Amino acid sequence: MSEFYFSKKIKLKSEKGCVKKIEPLLFEVKDKLNIKDEKFYNMLIAVSEAVNNAIIHGNKCSVDKFVIVNIEVKNKEILIEVQDEGAGFNPDLIEDPRKPENLLKINGRGVFLIKELATSYKFIKTSKGTIVKMRFVF
Repeated sequence: MSEFYFSKKIKLKSEKGCVKKIEPLLFEVKDKLNIKDEKFYNMLIAVSEAVNNAIIHGNKCSVDKFVIVNIEVKNKEILIEVQDEGAGFNPDLIEDPRKPENLLKINGRGVFLIKELATSYKFIKTSKGTIVKMRFVF
């Protein structure tokens, strides 16, 4: 198989429906790398959660704030960064959504899903917002 490289940076408005703009790019990568459905949809869920969290929790759906998504693919490794313009958070303080008292809550699963579905991840608080770095290996 020949080497495959892909890089794209997207600037999204802080509107809930904007997460859909990421999907076509990820499907393009899926097709180029021939990623199996289960692994692809795990990545799609993790990235969608990161983008939604950036829009809703980070930027508070503020029309004057944006979410930046960087996608870089090198062969079978996909690096995705999602950056918001929010105040930041401590991911270690997010409650476990599997605990009985959290099962019926409508929020609180995004960080858990990112941690479970990405090959590796990192949450970085900066002066300009929070960056979620996710790595997926296929």
